[in-house]
Amino acid sequence: MTVRPASARRVLVVEDDPTVAEVVTGYLVAAGYEVEHAADGLAALEAVAALRPQLVVLDLMLPGLDGLEVCRRMRAGGGHPVPVVMLTARGEESDRILGLELGADDYMTKPFSPRELVLRVASVLRRAEAQPPSAATRDLRAGDLVASPGARRARRGSRELNLTAREFDLLAFLLRNPGRVFSREELLLHVWGWEFGDMSTVTVHVRRLREKIEDDPAVPKLISTVWSAGYRFDPPGDEAGREDVRS
Repeated sequence: MTVRPASARRVLVVEDDPTVAEVVTGYLVAAGYEVEHAADGLAALEAVAALRPQLVVLDLMLPGLDGLEVCRRMRAGGGHPVPVVMLTARGEESDRILGLELGADDYMTKPFSPRELVLRVASVLRRAEAQPPSAATRDLRAGDLVASPGARRARRGSRELNLTAREFDLLAFLLRNPGRVFSREELLLHVWGWEFGDMSTVTVHVRRLREKIEDDPAVPKLISTVWSAGYRFDPPGDEAGREDVRS
């Protein structure tokens, strides 16, 4: 099923329940999106490769390949990661956490409000596609860790970091605010734009980011946990955390 309003961003809905797929598609189309639909995991991977959607709404429970495996293969493919909003059944907390660990940018628990899903899709796309002001496009540096907000790319030394949209936003925020402790609630507000939500979302993303930027994620030196307070970015050296003012 394909619905194509003019000049719309493309969203791939991966859902095997035809009623849910129809409802979600209807709400997204009404919000101005071009919507493609895949009913199973293999069809989803083929659609991602062929259609290059701007975002994927991905159900966990799918015939063939489940949503977790689809997300894993999407992330393993390299290149710029496609934002993913994952749909989970009530009570599947372990799967939801694993989905975040695999790189999902957001999640909703069934049964869910289609209107809220549209808002979540808009929020994820807004952050993924944000073009920061020119003053904010300068590279952020901490030792050999560099994030480029304009290109939304990051590297550690000569190694490119394969970050999801949320992981990049979290890294950029921490680089801009070195030495300051942020609670999980504050990070959820500043990075995700949520005034309330599941704090495990922050915990999982911090752990994933540590795995990609720390020399030893088990003994983190860059992102420290401050007991009962939150997290603090501790940049190495005198130049840590400064924006690169060179042209």
